[in-house]
Amino acid sequence: MERENQFIGQSGAFLDAVERASRAAPMARPVLVIGERGTGKELIAERLHRLSDRWEEPLVTMNCAALPETLIEAELFGHEQGAFTGATRAREGRFEEADRGTLFLDELGTLSMGAQERLLRAVEYGEVTRIGASRPTRVDVRIVAATNEDLPRRAEEGTFRPDLLDRLSFEVITLPPLRVREGDVEVLADYFGRRMAAELGWEQWPGFADHVAEAMENYAWPGNVRELRNVVERAVYRWDRWEQPIGEVVFDPFDSPWTPLTTSKASAKDEGAPSQEAPAKHRVSYDKIDDLRAEIDAHEKAIVEHALGANRWNQRQTAKALKLTYDQLRHCMKKHGIGQSG
Repeated sequence: MERENQFIGQSGAFLDAVERASRAAPMARPVLVIGERGTGKELIAERLHRLSDRWEEPLVTMNCAALPETLIEAELFGHEQGAFTGATRAREGRFEEADRGTLFLDELGTLSMGAQERLLRAVEYGEVTRIGASRPTRVDVRIVAATNEDLPRRAEEGTFRPDLLDRLSFEVITLPPLRVREGDVEVLADYFGRRMAAELGWEQWPGFADHVAEAMENYAWPGNVRELRNVVERAVYRWDRWEQPIGEVVFDPFDSPWTPLTTSKASAKDEGAPSQEAPAKHRVSYDKIDDLRAEIDAHEKAIVEHALGANRWNQRQTAKALKLTYDQLRHCMKKHGIGQSG
């Protein structure tokens, strides 16, 4: 799995996550990577592999959400010829492909309970049995799994095996969302912008106009670094005056006055449904406030997220900085869903 993306950033929360991955890399133990979409979970998996003793062996990737449930076990463990309809020949699974290397399981939380049970056995005993086979095969595979779900909560609810969670969580690396990575939006935007300008053959890099830079700094980035890259590259590609700073940016490429009005959108509009997107750095327009409690909650959440990022997600240090008790901070985080994958 080769990635053209690199680890770009300077915020403490981000650097701490990268450092934790670097320390865990030499250990032949499972690692669980938690993070919102677009935060770089695949890059962490690659770093864990490249800095390990297995770096010359295969790094095999499987997106557990990309396959129907009926095919996941066959993909993971392989099958023998005639094991099921359509199995015209024997095929090794991803575990066998990754033997002596690393298997990266993305979207782990989508695995069925049956697949979880077989995965647990493979992790515990280092053996996999192809569908239709009578004997197991020994494999030496290091598991790196990723998800944006709250697996401890899923385990409490009975939809994820707690024993599998225990087995996979030797180390847990939680990636901070871009909205709390102070200073990284500017650094990443400049990096992606320069690269796109070079691809387009621009003679120089003009940078971004102040109002565009401010808009990007204040945007919530629900899609994190992946979304930022798309927004920046689109802005550069659409800008025709390379000798002048880029003065326009479009965050939502689907936003158009001619967008078809679907049933769900029409219902939301009629009911005045609020947006599910919470701004990262809350900017108050006092003339437009029509829900004081919601405004206060959004502002409180933004302050706590910023403080956590500034203190490298050290909760006790953050509580001290905000003059709260540790329990008060934990209550506030729970109230606003801060630190919960989703």
